[in-house]
Amino acid sequence: QTFKVTDQLTGRLMGMRPDMTPQAARIDAHYLKRSAPVRLCYAGSVLRTRPDEFGGSREPLQFGAELFGYAGSQADAEVLSLMIAALRLADIREAHIDLGHVGVFRGLAAQANLGAEREKDLFDALQRKARNEVEALLAGSDAAAAPKRMIAGLLDLCGGQEVLARAREQLRGAPEQVIRALDELEAAVNLATQRPGAPAFYFDLAELSGYHYYTGVVFSVFVPGHGRAIARGGRYDGIGRTFGRERAATGFGADLRQWLRLTATPTAALTGILAPDSGDATLQAEVTRLRTEGRRVVMRLAGDSSPASDFGCDQELVNKNGRWVVQPVK
Repeated sequence: QTFKVTDQLTGRLMGMRPDMTPQAARIDAHYLKRSAPVRLCYAGSVLRTRPDEFGGSREPLQFGAELFGYAGSQADAEVLSLMIAALRLADIREAHIDLGHVGVFRGLAAQANLGAEREKDLFDALQRKARNEVEALLAGSDAAAAPKRMIAGLLDLCGGQEVLARAREQLRGAPEQVIRALDELEAAVNLATQRPGAPAFYFDLAELSGYHYYTGVVFSVFVPGHGRAIARGGRYDGIGRTFGRERAATGFGADLRQWLRLTATPTAALTGILAPDSGDATLQAEVTRLRTEGRRVVMRLAGDSSPASDFGCDQELVNKNGRWVVQPVK
């Protein structure tokens, strides 16, 4: 995903950032250096070699939040709840939130001793929900029957919160890592559900997006009409290792431009005040006062007679009895 360019001065290879999270991890590791949990948010353009989806942007305006330094489920629940609050604030309706935990498949794959190549192929087949391929790959391995059955059964572990109870029954006898993953997922969801406005969650234990990046609970947001997630998040402990400070970490990210296209709230019409071309000191003082209040004022340039609508202005400053007042454009 990284665009690579050559520095014309030094000849060194440079990469354009495809993601903001490593930069946040570097800030936590090198600049803040706190032992307490650190909460960071960000927004900025990133550049990628390929868009995330057909017709998508290679230069999304990424925004998100990260929580470093706390390994408990409270951090996962806090980040998940923050993402839900952002969806509500953006007025994105019919959002469908999928949750999973990469530790389930990772623990079963380790128990089955599949080998790197077969595990990679199996991961790909699970992502595509290709049941026949999953069964064929498992049949061709030397793994014991129990882990094979459990891995194949992940495709059926999707649905509402009842999935967690079914998973505990279906994965009975699985490695401790798998049971711990289910405990962490359930704890995070229970905490998030206690917060106001929590939606119904959907679980998919075969959903492994970001499998090689995430280390724990993962979640994705989908909306009707979009085949790819409009937001992703989860736990990625160890991201700071590259910067010399490995800490627990969890967060989420999304493309702000995409969210603006999906919002159900109509975009407010641009309003502004058009001021005439004049060197009058009282006019300049009034323009300064209005701008200080946060109002948008456009000054006409000499000789310009364009209509106010060309500047997105629906009001104008006019002189009445020696005083500059704002009134609707006639």
